[in-house]
Amino acid sequence: MRSLLPLALAFGAAPALSQQAPAQPPPQPPPVQQAPATQAPDEPAPGKPAPDKQTPDKQAAEQPAADEPATQPPTPDAAPAKDQAVPPAQAPSRDAPAKDAPGQKAPEQKPAQDKPADKPADKAVAGKGKKGDDASDSKVPIEEIRRYVAVYNAVKQAYVEPVDDAKLMHSAIRGLLFDLDPHSVYLDKVAAEDFDEQSRGAYDGIGVELQRQPDGSLRVISPIDDTPAARAGIKAGDLITAIDGKPFKVDEGDSSGPLRGAPGSKVVLTIVREGRDKPFDVTVARETIRVASVKGRMLEPGYGYVRVSAFQADTAADFESQLEKLKTQAGGKLRGLVIDLRSNPGGLLTSAVQIADDLLEKGKIVSTRGRIAISDAEFGATPGDRLDGAPVVVLVDAGSASASEVLAGALRDNGRARVVGSRTFGKGSVQTVLPLDNGDSVKLTTARYYTPSGKSIQALGIIPDVLLRAAKSEDDKRPSYYSEATLPGHLHGDEEDAPGTNAGEVLEGDAPIASALAELKKPVATAAGDSKHR
Repeated sequence: MRSLLPLALAFGAAPALSQQAPAQPPPQPPPVQQAPATQAPDEPAPGKPAPDKQTPDKQAAEQPAADEPATQPPTPDAAPAKDQAVPPAQAPSRDAPAKDAPGQKAPEQKPAQDKPADKPADKAVAGKGKKGDDASDSKVPIEEIRRYVAVYNAVKQAYVEPVDDAKLMHSAIRGLLFDLDPHSVYLDKVAAEDFDEQSRGAYDGIGVELQRQPDGSLRVISPIDDTPAARAGIKAGDLITAIDGKPFKVDEGDSSGPLRGAPGSKVVLTIVREGRDKPFDVTVARETIRVASVKGRMLEPGYGYVRVSAFQADTAADFESQLEKLKTQAGGKLRGLVIDLRSNPGGLLTSAVQIADDLLEKGKIVSTRGRIAISDAEFGATPGDRLDGAPVVVLVDAGSASASEVLAGALRDNGRARVVGSRTFGKGSVQTVLPLDNGDSVKLTTARYYTPSGKSIQALGIIPDVLLRAAKSEDDKRPSYYSEATLPGHLHGDEEDAPGTNAGEVLEGDAPIASALAELKKPVATAAGDSKHR
């Protein structure tokens, strides 16, 4: 499969202050010093979100978020918190049987005025110009700059203890992003490098996707399969309130760094879990996490099962390889396939698009829309279905976010698959990683993505064709409000307040797989249409 065409994200230079400045220039803040590197956060995604890294309030690292550098196609991330690593400038070559890459329309071929007027991303802002030409966006808020300088000087001169310039400036920059949405975050050099390594699928930590909360605590999006966190019993929805007995602080930025460490070393997590009266400690031994993002097996003669735990640089190639193995075991052709995306926090958008293309003969896969034209893109399928039309069921739950939702939505909207499980996380935004000259990076939400039917799943999620309920014991009182819509400061969704949009549940164990297989065996005509509840 050929690699996708890179999509550059261009930002204009800041205009001169003299365009608005009074005769006397305003006072300038002290020169910016490079803040000392700090340990990378464990960031998602939903639909939100690097392993053992956190994204601010939103996607804490070890995250589900799907984010790419500015020189690449934007990714929806990662999520809640991991959404996986920054891909190389060009998608890696594949060893699987050749198939043309999904088609991508260039942004300039898709005029903004042709977009539906009812989409929030496309609405004109009162008093502003055309998309990408907003004159007010080029103006520097001089009065606000003056106010900032006044506060800066007051802190420098009057705070009870001396404060380092670099620390103040670093905090101010983080503050620019902190209140935007849960997925926009400032990454210092170390955090940016750690975020980058996620695409390679190996790091030293405990193996968990996290999302930073406003109070500094870390919400578990999902533990990664077969990692220390999963083996220690860490569950999606758990709240980590302290690491090695040290509580988090609201203003400390990324707080998941201590989860990283030398293989064999141990870390103690203080956990708050719904249904438990008191916080409790869990000791987890770190190890080198080599995330195998794709696993497969036969469920019954002729019926295959593929588990996709995250979308990394090699996930699409691994999916194709597993598919070929299953077809060989089935005698050359599968009668049906279950794709398990439960608790998959997302990752690289390009990987999700390539897998969708593997199963589609034609049709749209996903489109993205932002405030500037270069953020607009549309991916389409190319001829060639690796399953030759065999039925597909996609299994999802509340931990399925971002790129997982892109894949599920693309297959369902094109009539290629039925979706079984619980409502997904609802991370319908795209993040772009913007490298800075000092090695730091900014992960910024730049667009929303839309399924082939033109719907945004932001704060709504994918509602399955067949709804499954989590099997709970009598003492399990975990509520089902695990979604993007519960995150403080999240982007408002088009249908967020629509009836019947209650948050989904985390579905564990093999029972959901059995339900998906049963649905897979049914005639296609009986699955589309009305939703069923189980």
